[in-house]
Amino acid sequence: MPTLVLLRHGQSQWNLENRFTGWWDSDLSDKGITEARAAGRLLGEAGFDFDHCFTSLQTRAIRTLHLMLMEMDRLWLPVTKDWQLNERHYGGLTGLNKAEMIAKVGEAQVKIWRRSFDVPPPVMEADSPYQVASDRRYAGVTVPGSESLKNTIDRVLPYYEAQIVPKLREGQRVIVAAHGNSLRALEKHLSNIGDDEIVGLEIPTGQPIVYELGDDLAVKERYNLSER
Repeated sequence: MPTLVLLRHGQSQWNLENRFTGWWDSDLSDKGITEARAAGRLLGEAGFDFDHCFTSLQTRAIRTLHLMLMEMDRLWLPVTKDWQLNERHYGGLTGLNKAEMIAKVGEAQVKIWRRSFDVPPPVMEADSPYQVASDRRYAGVTVPGSESLKNTIDRVLPYYEAQIVPKLREGQRVIVAAHGNSLRALEKHLSNIGDDEIVGLEIPTGQPIVYELGDDLAVKERYNLSER
């Protein structure tokens, strides 16, 4: 029976500082490192194993996966990295403190940018210090100027269908270590969550979400392993 585990990266330094992160490559905080290792121990103690791993091109997700696999003695497993599993691009909000933005433009506006389904934040300026368009890892990629949750879903789900579903159909055990919004896209699809509800779904850092699937990839069971 195929198994899919979703793991949001451990706390990043910018999570700790309450800043909009998006595609900026903030590394794990000390707490995030602890969370990633704890996830690996939890998975190992619960008897989980994997055949293939997927992650984004962002350090916090990659490092979370590696720390987890180290705890499981599975660093040798094959890993596929792809920008389409990156976090939502927060555009011109990138790097800004969330509380300071609320004070500047109001809680209602910040809530729209953060939690609306299809309203993207302001576009990032070309000369922003957080611009990643020239980053070598995104060579050949049209880096978005900003993304709504809908935009993020529109890139994540085709990737899931093209790259991850074939592994699951073979009966493989797959883990995806990614980000709050790219994982929301998968949760929306797998759990058939509506547009209005998905924006309120909170995915905790460093806690494995398990999907037990049937041979037809229908969801048999979903649970947070940390709560078992």
